[in-house]
Amino acid sequence: MSVAKVTEITSSSTISFDDALRIGIKKASKTLEGITGAWIKEQKATVEDGKIKDYRVTVKITFVLKD
Repeated sequence: MSVAKVTEITSSSTISFDDALRIGIKKASKTLEGITGAWIKEQKATVEDGKIKDYRVTVKITFVLKD
């Protein structure tokens, strides 16, 4: 039987929402083992002078706990 935990992170990118998600998962996988899924809870963009400055995602990451 497996037990999973969900944690929430926020990451950003100057390129795209997809890139922000990739950055967040890559960083989280350095400290969390057994990541099995990610759910994008929220997407936001910061705007400066009428242009998008960066893209931000809030992600819920699911990972399986070790025995």
